[in-house]
Amino acid sequence: MNKLRTRLTNSDVLFSVFFLPLTSQDIHAYIDSGTVSLAIQILIASFVGGLFLLKVFWGKVKAFFSNLLSKTRRKNG
Repeated sequence: MNKLRTRLTNSDVLFSVFFLPLTSQDIHAYIDSGTVSLAIQILIASFVGGLFLLKVFWGKVKAFFSNLLSKTRRKNG
């Protein structure tokens, strides 16, 4: 027996993200200042966390290449 399966395709996702908001009606609501504050905190924390990750990652990449070059110099020199 074949089972009926529901499958979400890329076109379904694109339709729901881009076209459904255009057809929606007005919603009478507001964004609380606490929500805005939380969103700003998330953005700032993401930015600072990304900078920290870049700093840590850059140090490891730099150390890897400096070790690789020093091993090459020892073999040749």
